[in-house]
Amino acid sequence: MSDQRPGADQVRRTPSVSCVFLCHDGRGRVLLARRGAGARDEPGTWDCGAGALEYGESFEAAVAREVAEEYVTRPLEIETIGVRNVLREEPASHWVAVIFAVRVDPAEAAIGEPHKFDELGWFSPDALPSPLHSQLAESIKLFRAWQEA
Repeated sequence: MSDQRPGADQVRRTPSVSCVFLCHDGRGRVLLARRGAGARDEPGTWDCGAGALEYGESFEAAVAREVAEEYVTRPLEIETIGVRNVLREEPASHWVAVIFAVRVDPAEAAIGEPHKFDELGWFSPDALPSPLHSQLAESIKLFRAWQEA
């Protein structure tokens, strides 16, 4: 017996919610990670941190969890600095990215997910490494605007 519901043959597509965070040292430098061979996309590029918002989780709890997982440290301050609607063709995805500035202690930051990242570095937003992840430039723009405010 076939499913008679209208549209049952179509997959329901909804955007995901991602918490994107630019960790900083409070003195203007940002922490970036180089994506390793096991990264979901764009290996070899430098990027800030990010992770999916889990059901029932606050933004702050998601950011704290992801910072701990990715950088083995805890946020000292978390501030929302923007929201982006991200539509990508390759890989095909749609997500709402809530962007955060997160102050951390530079002495505590380390690679927490070596299967995803192979190097960490502290950089001035005016002197970023290359190549950058395709989505990083927009987050850096929001970070710079936040710094200037």
